[in-house]
Amino acid sequence: MDATAVSLIGAPTDIGAGSRGASMGPEALRVAHLAATLEAQGVEVIDRGNLAGPANPALPPVNGYRHLAEVTTWCRQVHEAVHAELAQARLPILLGGDHSLAIGSISAAARHCRETGRNLRVLWLDAHADFNTSVLTPSGNIHGMPVACLCGFGPHELVSLGGSTPAVDAHSLRQIGIRSVDQGEKRFVHEVGLEVFDMRYIDEVGMRSALEHALAGVDGSTHLHVSFDVDFLDPVIAPGVATTVPGGPSYREAQLCMEMIADTGRLASLDIMELNPALDVRNRTAEVAVDLVASLFGKSTLMRR
Repeated sequence: MDATAVSLIGAPTDIGAGSRGASMGPEALRVAHLAATLEAQGVEVIDRGNLAGPANPALPPVNGYRHLAEVTTWCRQVHEAVHAELAQARLPILLGGDHSLAIGSISAAARHCRETGRNLRVLWLDAHADFNTSVLTPSGNIHGMPVACLCGFGPHELVSLGGSTPAVDAHSLRQIGIRSVDQGEKRFVHEVGLEVFDMRYIDEVGMRSALEHALAGVDGSTHLHVSFDVDFLDPVIAPGVATTVPGGPSYREAQLCMEMIADTGRLASLDIMELNPALDVRNRTAEVAVDLVASLFGKSTLMRR
């Protein structure tokens, strides 16, 4: 993987969310100069434009899922687009859109790993575990279910998307920054054995130790996928999300997280999810997200030798 060859893929939909507005996320990231910021880090960037898919019908849940058919269509589009970039040895950056789209991107990364004999490691940076099912969900919104679907717990259309069920072994996932989990979801996370570095853990041991544990075992044969939900960040610095949860990582903690991921040299695919410009202040959240993504690609505050 040549980490200097990046492809931007817009997925302008809020089909899996409970609130409207994440569909405007890709354009907000472009307005915040994502491509130019990456190019300033020596990255070669191609913007593939936006994928097209069904509009948001704003319907109630059916059998525990809202908009299952439409979400499936969007995730298939994302899957094929991300897989195509990986097959060309390019690093795809998915510009979301709501977090249900990660079913498409991460299943594509998993498929690529099966084809190339690499080991997948997924870092899920989020305030939420996103491990709900149709039985556990209070809302039916599929953006609360992508991790469960990737681990094989969900509707056939989504769990089989990448040609292998489950798409991802739960033990290849690391969740960081979690601080809002439904009660039934919490029990299910423990049953399945997800490795979660929640905010209590980060408060106790620090972001550095959390990331050292989350990245343990990453080596030359690892494909590292980062799924960055902007609500990972504390809403004081990132208000432009629909599901704000107080008590998230500070700017410096988030910066350290991104720099430590960059230090591995193994970043191979990235999602930037749940940015909602309708709830933002002068595109501030998009600008913070772009700055942190620059750190993922080598921008560093390190001054010591």
